[in-house]
Amino acid sequence: MPITAVVFDADETLVDLSPAVTGALGAVLDEMRRLTPAAEALTLADLAEDWPAVFATMAAAPTPEIRRAALARSLARVGLEAELDRMAEIFFARRFALSRPFADVLPALAALRLDYTVGFATNGNSRAERCGLAGEFAFEVYAHEGGLPKKPAPEFFAAVVEAAGCVPAAVVHVGDSWAHDVLAAREAGLRTVWLNRGGAARPTGPAPDGEVRSLADLPRTLADLAAGVTAASRDREGRGAPR
Repeated sequence: MPITAVVFDADETLVDLSPAVTGALGAVLDEMRRLTPAAEALTLADLAEDWPAVFATMAAAPTPEIRRAALARSLARVGLEAELDRMAEIFFARRFALSRPFADVLPALAALRLDYTVGFATNGNSRAERCGLAGEFAFEVYAHEGGLPKKPAPEFFAAVVEAAGCVPAAVVHVGDSWAHDVLAAREAGLRTVWLNRGGAARPTGPAPDGEVRSLADLPRTLADLAAGVTAASRDREGRGAPR
């Protein structure tokens, strides 16, 4: 089956999210300290840990709602609950002002557009036009728009395939999350490439069709897939992955 579309996850795949979130939380913390001396004892780590604490109980909720709930938890630490709307505005303004693609992203997208339909599909808050990626994609899919559930729901990947205008096996999904971007996409019938920027050990389970540490390697990996060479076959041959 020829590959006709390549679809990307957003956060930590295309968008260098961590510095943007850290900067946004710093802006919130600065404002909290301006409003009350009680916030002087808080640290960025305190605010950062409110996200996973809230996410654990709200994983299926729209991502903007999870962020607001995390901010509400942070504000409640020092009695600033009434400031939630304003603090959310501060957070998101700074978060998007600092959101940038990784250095390998724009050159890779330009190369891939010569041969494939290129799409953007995310659970998160990252809008392409607010993260330095305006005009880069043939289509964009956002969880919770029109009631669309988040990854790993199969309906999410069905929407990706529909937007790509082809059958699932003609789509390669690229992302950093083993659970969402590899296993879930594979279960939905898409081919998968795991972006493993840090060189982590591959988790147990079915291998992705390809694995790369940089998107600069993606065109070659897609050419391998078109030729029938997979990550598993490279491992068997001793060629290793990623390159």
